Amino acid sequence: MAATAPTADSVEPILRLRKVGRRFGGVQAVRDVDLTVAPGERRAILGPNGAGKTTLFNLISGEVLPSAGTIESFGQDVTYMPARKRCRMGLTRTFQKSRLFLGLSVEDNLYLAVLGVRDGHLRPLRTSKDAEMRERARELAEAVGLGGRLDALVGSLSHGEQRQLEVGMARGGNPRLMMLDEPAAGLSPGERGALTELLLALDPSITLILIEHDMDVALRVAERVTMMHDGRVVIEGTPAEIRASTLVHDLYLGSSFAGE
Repeated sequence: MAATAPTADSVEPILRLRKVGRRFGGVQAVRDVDLTVAPGERRAILGPNGAGKTTLFNLISGEVLPSAGTIESFGQDVTYMPARKRCRMGLTRTFQKSRLFLGLSVEDNLYLAVLGVRDGHLRPLRTSKDAEMRERARELAEAVGLGGRLDALVGSLSHGEQRQLEVGMARGGNPRLMMLDEPAAGLSPGERGALTELLLALDPSITLILIEHDMDVALRVAERVTMMHDGRVVIEGTPAEIRASTLVHDLYLGSSFAGE
């Protein structure tokens, strides 16, 4: 008898949050969040400003630790694991505010991203490993549409090109789980289109979670959408279900929220 192929429900999640919360003094930034993401999934986290999206990202990546609940990544409990160890396990991310090295070239930024994930150190003399990492940096530049800008100083790039570079740097460690925090922020319509195509072309083995205010970008890239409000998850569904949801429209248009 032929073996039965595993179903989606039988696949171990790459990320699972159970009743995760984070309090900052008297402010409950994230509250009782349950979240399950399957390997290879494209997930968007939506919500108005102050919904707790970036705090949730910081909890998943280990930038901050939860006040309550548990976080599992890659089948392990990482609730109190530092960010650097999660990175070595295959989790990479970008931030709302750029963390690029503006005075260095595109190639140097990508090289440092690869070096950092491999826990390497800058050396006065190049070795075969350095050459390998430089080659990887050039491959990443090609993958994100910056192959012709290797020697350009990052500070001279357009905002859209800097966003492309951030995606390339997030890919520098061959991530299993990549998290992008508002990658389309400040982009022109043309740049948003180019970024969307870049995200759609990602290796399907990479799990992608993105926070995005641009609904067109988020709902085109994502397979599943999680909507947050006031630190908690209020609805999950497919892009079509999210587009049709009156609750989502109310939250984004500023109408009263029935759950409060």
